[in-house]
Amino acid sequence: MPTWAAAGLWGLAGGGALVLGALVAWFVRVPQRVVAAVMAFGAGVLISALSFELVDEAEASGGLPATAVGFLVGAVAYVAANVALARRGAAHRKRSGEQQASESDQPGSGTAIAVGALLDGVPESVVLGLSLLDGGTVGIAVLAAIVISNVPEGLSSAAGMKRAGRSARYVFGVWGGIAVVSGVAALAGALLLEGAPVEAIAVVTALAAGAILAMVADTMIPEAFERTHLYTGLIAASGFLLAFVVGRL
Repeated sequence: MPTWAAAGLWGLAGGGALVLGALVAWFVRVPQRVVAAVMAFGAGVLISALSFELVDEAEASGGLPATAVGFLVGAVAYVAANVALARRGAAHRKRSGEQQASESDQPGSGTAIAVGALLDGVPESVVLGLSLLDGGTVGIAVLAAIVISNVPEGLSSAAGMKRAGRSARYVFGVWGGIAVVSGVAALAGALLLEGAPVEAIAVVTALAAGAILAMVADTMIPEAFERTHLYTGLIAASGFLLAFVVGRL
């Protein structure tokens, strides 16, 4: 199978974890504290993966200046887009409680939430596709981090959407669409950068890592801390350690 095709399938699988989380939230009433705990764990997993599997490897192949610039640009671009979407009703898109705006509260918030969820998922999918360029096999630690974090993301956000009165058609349309776009993003990352200089791959990897870290800090950790409070750090540290061990094994 061509590398780009494999990347698309793995991206679709990673995005499919969001749909799985949404299905659980829609049919099972999961306690918000449990959702928050899993979210904290997923945040730790993502931080570990972007530290050891993305930024570290980007610096080793592309050098420190290119990695630093790419990382900063990714973080700034994510935050700028997130601020714009928050003003249109997507500020609490990963919250499982009643914080999410309904369409009656803020017209257009449904579209903003959908675009925000897409914004959160694309960087992860791109790096998943890029991981296939080195040896033709998927980065297990990166894939595990994406799946482990995407399930609680989908679960928490879908629970909030349901509380805000969104329909099943909207909820699963959003997450199903994002799963498909995740596959396309992973495919595009592998296809467009196959054979590219290592410096270019390093910059794109670092850019995605910066966006992912900003996403974790802006959307995942606030949801986790709201319910788990002083235990958030320990749960996130456990996720960090698991991802580190998986990467080394």
